[in-house]
Amino acid sequence: MSRSVIAIVDDLFFASKIRGTAEELGVRPRFARSVEVMLDAARRDQPALIICDLQSEKVDPMDLAKQLKADEQLRSIPLLGFFSHVQTELQQQAEQAGYDQVIPRSAFSRDLGEILSVTK
Repeated sequence: MSRSVIAIVDDLFFASKIRGTAEELGVRPRFARSVEVMLDAARRDQPALIICDLQSEKVDPMDLAKQLKADEQLRSIPLLGFFSHVQTELQQQAEQAGYDQVIPRSAFSRDLGEILSVTK
């Protein structure tokens, strides 16, 4: 089975960047537009990583983390959130909600290849 990641992103630039980088690395990208769809896909695919834009307007990123980490079957899947560097309160909220890693958008964009290459 190929490695996969699930991403929840509103921004088409980031979605395109994730898709292109993942495919170059042999990682299958999946995109979800709701927490329910993400949870179903995660149960089915057991992805190596879940990525969420903390500024998403389609989902509540904090609720996503709480539901993911409350699910016995899914809580071990790493959850990475990215945010605008000026919104440090968002970073703190995400860490408290259960995100395993929270990084600024610039670092996410710069390090995406490395982030996706370490997925198992």
